[in-house]
Amino acid sequence: MSQATRMRKRHRFNTRMTRIILLISLFFFVGRFIYSSIGAWYHHQEKKQAQQSSLSGEYVERSTNTLN
Repeated sequence: MSQATRMRKRHRFNTRMTRIILLISLFFFVGRFIYSSIGAWYHHQEKKQAQQSSLSGEYVERSTNTLN
């Protein structure tokens, strides 16, 4: 086997490995993005709910003060 043939086979192997590694990295990136998006959405919902409950508490407090 000549040196040129060995280099061609090696080049094809390196290209294939590079593509596999990049594909795995892409899966990790997309998975982490989905995971963080879900966490951010839950955090946003909790903040919104806490803000609504504090606003309704202020409304009840103001209405009781005006009745006195």
